[in-house]
Amino acid sequence: MQNLSAGGKIKLIAHHFEKIMRLLGLDTDDDSLKDTPGRVAKMYVKEIFSGLDPANEPQITLFEKNYNYNEIILEKNIPVYSYCEHHFVPIIGKAHVAYIANHKIAGLSKLNRIVNYFSRRPQVQERLTAEIADFLKAKLHTEDVAVVIEAEHLCIASRGIRDAGSTTITGSYHGRLGTEKKSELIQLLKL
Repeated sequence: MQNLSAGGKIKLIAHHFEKIMRLLGLDTDDDSLKDTPGRVAKMYVKEIFSGLDPANEPQITLFEKNYNYNEIILEKNIPVYSYCEHHFVPIIGKAHVAYIANHKIAGLSKLNRIVNYFSRRPQVQERLTAEIADFLKAKLHTEDVAVVIEAEHLCIASRGIRDAGSTTITGSYHGRLGTEKKSELIQLLKL
């Protein structure tokens, strides 16, 4: 099934989603619902689960560090829209990504693209946090990376305990951002 084209995946998902709708007792011939299976399938493949396709991995633009800046670079409040892999409901929050450049720096928008790419797949927040950090360490050629994610899980808010408003915070701290610079990073996150 992994070798299916995007179009093939959309066709199969639409077929199965229509079956789910019918099992729920929905009238799939209704004007408002008849195109829903196709819309959902396209949304799954092209949007919310687009991070499953390795072809969508963001290309990282790196620039030579031609100046003497050896401090923390922090991109805060990057939107996170993911889906809980246990219930397939949204995880909504913010990521904060920091690093200390070794010899190269990344274009700032690339940090947002990296968060978006790894968010666009069924996830657990702990893995999402680690995947972003590991990817950045490899691409930036530095161990000095930290990722903090604060998110609300709709599997908690909309079902089960129905506790709206609680958030989960995860962090992945490496190199100097996990030791000597960690308290400075924490202070920057509070600003």
